[in-house]
Parts: sequence; structure tokens; C-alpha cells
Amino acid sequence: MTLDTMIIILFSYLFLSSSLIYTQNLNQELLEPWIDLKYPGIVLFLIGISCNFYHHFLLSKLRTKGSKDYKVPKRGLFELVICPHYLFEILGFLGISLISQTLYSFSTTLGTALYLMGRSYAAKRWYISKFEDFPKQVNALIPYVF
Repeated sequence: MTLDTMIIILFSYLFLSSSLIYTQNLNQELLEPWIDLKYPGIVLFLIGISCNFYHHFLLSKLRTKGSKDYKVPKRGLFELVICPHYLFEILGFLGISLISQTLYSFSTTLGTALYLMGRSYAAKRWYISKFEDFPKQVNALIPYVF
């Protein structure tokens, strides 16, 4: 990942986190939701963030020092989907949405999911074009579905 891309992503997450916290602060005066989804949201967030980290760790181990070659990831959920780190990032956002239960957080999760679905589909097409032996049954984002 190039530095300019990393900076854009970093500031996007910073803005998103700040706006989610601000929105939550604005909603303190509103009635509590009928169903408290805070604890399932915490569990989902922790699963999402830890599995996202794990799959990024696997990606970081693909290249040896100084190598520029691309390799197809093999461990974790990479056997089933191209971008499991995107899948778990979406689960993390869904966890945040369940914790906060605001329209803003759910719309943010939906926007993030749609964006990452497009990115994962593009990544699948790229892998298929670059690797002749790439398994066609590997899905883009959701195992056995998409």
C-alpha cells in the first residue's frame, strides 16, 4: 500500500470514528432502544477486529524482505474468500452499529459494506487475471455466497 493511500484511509477512519462518537453524544437524550444489542455488538466487534488483524498478519507474512512478487494467500479464510479481512472489518462495523443503534452507524456500516464488496470483487478479478491457476470457486467476500 502506498503512503498516500494509507494516509487517506487513516484520515477516513479518524473522521468516521470521531463522527460516530459525536453522533452518539447527540443521541444521549433520546429514548433507549427496545432491545439492548450492546453485548452482542461488543462480541461481534471483538471477533471482527481480531480476525481482521489475524488476516492482515497472514498477508504481511506473504512477502519475504525485498520481494515484490505477489502470492496467493492460503491460510485462514483465504481458502474460501479473497478478502476475509474485509469481511471481518464489516463485522466490526456491524458490531459498532449494534452497540450504538443509531441510523448514522447503520448507514455507515452499509456504506462500508458496499464499498468493501466492490473492492473485494475487483480484487478477485485481479487475482484471476494475474494467476492462471487461481481457484475460481473462491468467493470475493462472503464464503459460498459472494
